[in-house]
Amino acid sequence: MQRELVAKDIFVFTSDLYAQVTAGAIITPVGAVVIDTLPFPQESRALVKFIESRHRIPVRYVINTHYHADHTYGSCFFENAQIISHYLCRDLLHTRGRAALTSARRRSREMAQITLKLPDIVFDKGVLRLKIGGYTIEMWHSPGHSPDSIVCHIKEEKILFAADTVMAVPFFADGTWSDYITSLERLVGQQFETIVQGHGEVILRGEAPIRIKEDLTYLRTLHQRVQEVIEAKGSLQEAHEHADIETCGKNRIMLNGLGLQLHEGNVAALYEALRTARQTEQIA
Repeated sequence: MQRELVAKDIFVFTSDLYAQVTAGAIITPVGAVVIDTLPFPQESRALVKFIESRHRIPVRYVINTHYHADHTYGSCFFENAQIISHYLCRDLLHTRGRAALTSARRRSREMAQITLKLPDIVFDKGVLRLKIGGYTIEMWHSPGHSPDSIVCHIKEEKILFAADTVMAVPFFADGTWSDYITSLERLVGQQFETIVQGHGEVILRGEAPIRIKEDLTYLRTLHQRVQEVIEAKGSLQEAHEHADIETCGKNRIMLNGLGLQLHEGNVAALYEALRTARQTEQIA
């Protein structure tokens, strides 16, 4: 696990074990706030130890930005913390998350250490503000990657923990293309000096506006290319060829090759959605 100080008392932790997934910690005199956890017990336990032993403060809150296992499995190791999320995250953890964990525990002794911890505090619309130790954390719904995704803005430091709303290759196979566009457009023009991605390197001052625009360009180009195949009554294979990752503006080696898999998942999901929409229009 890699650790990086991105502002006074604000840390980012990046997994060495899975897809460069990130977690964050805000250290305050009255306790810590953790934003997402790491998927494997050994790294999540190391995160707990870093906060509670080195800084000698309790973790008061853990924020689950969405229900996916790589961001939530470690929540159970923060035994005395309250969990915060969007209300859909709680519902999805209770259904899909519980089933996925049962399967993972059967396959892995290490995963057998994980227990499901559901959020205690949930919100729906608007902005939820958590004030603690001189920091204001603003949270709002940011669907697209998944239906329940949220982002977290550390107001005083202008740091956005964007989770999987901002990642090397925007991925919407568990969400929708249109929601992703809307969520990214909401970030345009806001004064973030730093963005912590859900996977990959921290986006530093000056790069954030450029990166958000690049991601929007990728999504719009992908949609256009897949739509052209649909209109020509082409196959999924033709969609993969016509909307290859480089044509859409991303690099296939991102996240050690995982970026290509994410892109291919996007092509398949968008092809199916657009094909279904076209068939529905024809019937109507």
